Amino acid sequence: MYWKGHCGVSLLVFAPVGFALVRLGRPDLAFVVGATMLWLTMLPDADHKIPGLPHRGPTHSLLFAALVGGIFAGGVRALSSVGIGVADAGIVALAGGSLAVFAFLLGFLTVLAHLLGDALTPMGVNFLWPLSGRRYTVSAWRADNTVANYALFGLGVFAAAGALYAAVAV
Repeated sequence: MYWKGHCGVSLLVFAPVGFALVRLGRPDLAFVVGATMLWLTMLPDADHKIPGLPHRGPTHSLLFAALVGGIFAGGVRALSSVGIGVADAGIVALAGGSLAVFAFLLGFLTVLAHLLGDALTPMGVNFLWPLSGRRYTVSAWRADNTVANYALFGLGVFAAAGALYAAVAV
C-alpha cells in the first residue's frame, strides 16, 4: 500500500477505538490516538532507508509492533519518572488503570494497522518474523493500485467520521 491506502487502513482500525474513547467521555484521547496513528502510519516502511534491511522484513512483524509499543510505554514511564505530568496534558490511563499499557497498545496498534494494509497486497507480510518465514496475504491488489489506495482512504475517512458521529449522536 501507499501512503493514502495506509492512512485509510489506520482510520479503519482507529474507528472503533475512537468511538469507544468518545463514548467514555475522552474526545481528547480519541484525537491523540487518531493523530498518532496517522502520523506514524508509514513507520514500518523505514526499512526502505536502512541499508541491509529487507523491505517487509523485521519492521513488518508483530515483534516490531511490540517493540514500538514498548518504546511508547517506556517513554511514558520515563516522562513520569522525571516529574513531567503526562496526565496533566490531558492524557489519562484507560487501559487497566495504567498509562503505560495505554501507550503500549497505541504503539502496537499503529504498526498493526500498517501490517494489515500490506497484507492486502500479493507481497504480504511475515507477521511472525523471526519465528516463521511464511508471508500472509489476501492478495487483493498490488500496493501501487491507485484506485485501491484512494478507495481505502475514502473508506477509512467514512468509517472514522461515522464512528465519531455515532459516538456523539447516541
